Amino acid sequence: MSLIRAVPVVASLIGLAVILAWRVQEGRRAVTLRKILMPPIGMAMGFCMFLVPAFRVPIAWALCAFVVGACFLSYPLLRTSRLIRDGDAIMMQRSNFFFLVVIALAVVRILARDYIGTFLTINQTAGLFFVLAFGMILMWRGRMYLQYRQLVQQ
Repeated sequence: MSLIRAVPVVASLIGLAVILAWRVQEGRRAVTLRKILMPPIGMAMGFCMFLVPAFRVPIAWALCAFVVGACFLSYPLLRTSRLIRDGDAIMMQRSNFFFLVVIALAVVRILARDYIGTFLTINQTAGLFFVLAFGMILMWRGRMYLQYRQLVQQ
């Protein structure tokens, strides 16, 4: 594997480790509306990358990536996590498979990026995978938002 291809894989593995550590910490604290909504809002700023021509892809490709993330890759996250009431606090309850799902999604992403990277530039590949991840996060956090509102109203 050449250095140019190894760097994104290493960066993805570091990102995975950071995400897993963050999820462990996050699971110990109460969930708030702000904690649910800020990740997709903050992530939405990443769409500014498409202002740079090197990152642009056809809109149909971007829509396809979004749908794959929202409809297919978010499903394991939706199935392995839910919100519960713990006294006055609302907490995230994950199944034992949650971290395995996150790792499996990272592996699928790395393998797919390696394959897709043979057809597209590194920038375009990054843009498509950003859209895919945004679709996945938006769907997952959207469901968390609905669960949160339901638990607050009880």
